[in-house]
Amino acid sequence: MVAANATGEEAPLQAAPSPGKRKRWAAAVSEDVTPEDRAEGVPDGAGSRAPLKRLKCPRYRAWSWGSGRRCGLEPSLCARPSEADSDSPALPSCGSPRRLTAHLDLQFLREYGQKCYHLNRESEKKFHPRNCLARQPQVTAEDRCKLVSWLIPVHRHFNFSFESMCLTVNIMDRFLQTTPVASDCFQLVGVTSLLLACKQVEVYPPRIKQLLSLCCDAFTGDQLRNLECIILIKLNFELLTPSVDFFLEHFTITRIEHEQSRSQAASSERLARRLVELSFADYSFNGYPPSLLASSALLLADRMLHPGGDPSSEISGYPPCLLEDCVQRLKLLVALNEESLAPLEVFEPTDRELSTEF
Repeated sequence: MVAANATGEEAPLQAAPSPGKRKRWAAAVSEDVTPEDRAEGVPDGAGSRAPLKRLKCPRYRAWSWGSGRRCGLEPSLCARPSEADSDSPALPSCGSPRRLTAHLDLQFLREYGQKCYHLNRESEKKFHPRNCLARQPQVTAEDRCKLVSWLIPVHRHFNFSFESMCLTVNIMDRFLQTTPVASDCFQLVGVTSLLLACKQVEVYPPRIKQLLSLCCDAFTGDQLRNLECIILIKLNFELLTPSVDFFLEHFTITRIEHEQSRSQAASSERLARRLVELSFADYSFNGYPPSLLASSALLLADRMLHPGGDPSSEISGYPPCLLEDCVQRLKLLVALNEESLAPLEVFEPTDRELSTEF
């Protein structure tokens, strides 16, 4: 680019000198030169500074729970909730977060627990798949047992919640009740059911590539996505159903409300979940509704860990003969799978934190 000078002639524009040139010019000027003369000797634009690059994100200091004064806030604001002032109106005086959770659960039970329980008891009949293999010419009860037994360690590998496993088995059985499935695609049905259940329950569902890698890449991503759409259409997009996990939690909190020991209720619920996992793979338990299975699992867990009382039979509402029939089937299942069950000492309370889990 060119520009016209005072005489009318075109002269090239000069770029601003670099910082190094400005230093050399300043060193060349003698000390007896006045500031006005020194400014005249420097070309135009030499005094302008180069633009600085701004950081895209601000820098924060390293901060931990124990260093309250490093962030410039008051120690009471930087301390943990247990270390803050217990008289503050914003923090309830319930102690640890687990006690706060127990307080909220009991309060929710008193206000809405019975209503939610009766609604789920009525709706579980609609979403409970009975004799799901009646329309399956190629899939047998043994195939279903193998698939569910494979899905349980996959579920534990991703560290998913127990509710997602309950929902996985329910989605798979409801789809088998409506649509015949080939034996070579049965594993894909189980994996797709797990994906749909995790999308409903988990915060971070598994990726399709992760699920396909567990199947040794026997299927493609398009096949899984197409089957996912088919399952949603067959189930009319009704995925969330009353699960065994809901009834286990409801019965446990109700027993705590009835002044039962929290440590006993916690250990019984954890063992009951292991018993329910075993029953998922057994097709003979397909006829039991989730509420009956949960109540029977808690009853058997009480007998195995805390003999002498049957508090779960008083709050379930089922006849004792029906409960006893399911309990006897669970007993036989436990006797056949003693090696797969963890030692009973694992379910015993080991510290004081277990008493405040609910």
